[in-house]
Amino acid sequence: MTDNTTNVKHIHVLGAGRMGQGIALAFAFAGLRVTLIDFKERNVQARAAFAAAALGEIGRQLRTQVDFGRIDAGQADEALARVEVVDRASAQAALEACEIVFEAVPEVMAAKEAALAWACAHIGEEATIASTTSTFLVTDLQKVVTHPQRLVNAHWLNPAHLMPLVEISRSSLTDDAVVERMKDLLRRVGKVPVECAPSAGYIVPRLQALVMNEAARMVEEGVASAHDIDTAVRTGFGLRFSILGLLEFIDWGGCDILYYASRYLAKEIGPRFEAADIVARHMEAGRDGIRDGRGFYDYADVEVPAYVKRRIGEFGQLLEHLGLAPRYDAANEVQRNQTTTRT
Repeated sequence: MTDNTTNVKHIHVLGAGRMGQGIALAFAFAGLRVTLIDFKERNVQARAAFAAAALGEIGRQLRTQVDFGRIDAGQADEALARVEVVDRASAQAALEACEIVFEAVPEVMAAKEAALAWACAHIGEEATIASTTSTFLVTDLQKVVTHPQRLVNAHWLNPAHLMPLVEISRSSLTDDAVVERMKDLLRRVGKVPVECAPSAGYIVPRLQALVMNEAARMVEEGVASAHDIDTAVRTGFGLRFSILGLLEFIDWGGCDILYYASRYLAKEIGPRFEAADIVARHMEAGRDGIRDGRGFYDYADVEVPAYVKRRIGEFGQLLEHLGLAPRYDAANEVQRNQTTTRT
């Protein structure tokens, strides 16, 4: 299979709901033509109404970007003109030349099977198929397609046109060239692809399910209010991990901190806080993080002071952008303002 995406100028999206529209918008915004295929059977009037509504929603999102100053009105019109919404019958002829199709029908296995079977009947065997499922494993979906080595899961986060991350899940059967083809295409339109094995929850949904449930438990237990928990996430938890990944953060603080904190929390709250086995193994092997020169990452060839300075600089820029950076002499400034007001 070919792995060249530099000449791909036309993307097909099978399923024209919210996710399909978001994916279509992402590619159209980046300059590619998109055929958005309404897979649901409708009568003539309903088909026309749905197409108008889908294009209307995409246009609305583009106008929001105009309001934010990211593009001008002419660019919004140009991007919208790159998207066409068609029904199954109208799409069949165009699919013969399809290179990449994203399946984005509802999260029901029967619907996925029907859409994938229909796609396989109308595209060439060299075309890549990417399911946007957030539920089903790539190993399950590969059973229902012809040439299963060409199928990957490409899990977009909502809103698809804004979120940079796309999680690509593959199996041992997946062609390496197909994975690289997908990564190259996504990078070309400004996305950040990551790769994971066929495992329930991918990466982000699996992490966020744990964190969101723990936040809900804290409200339930009366630990803190929903407002204070969310404030803590926005101004603490979330900020740090937008610069340092979770595993990088473990290396910064030291694996021992996580190990002993987990033991305490498991004893006080419950076994769900017990440390992962790999944390204990890292402790035994002396892989404590930056100070040992190795942890989840290898720092043997890293100039650690420069690396730390760079990360701190990135964090400072983020705080400045959000208006959260500490201000020099802020306490005295407040006092001076109060004195001026009184006089």
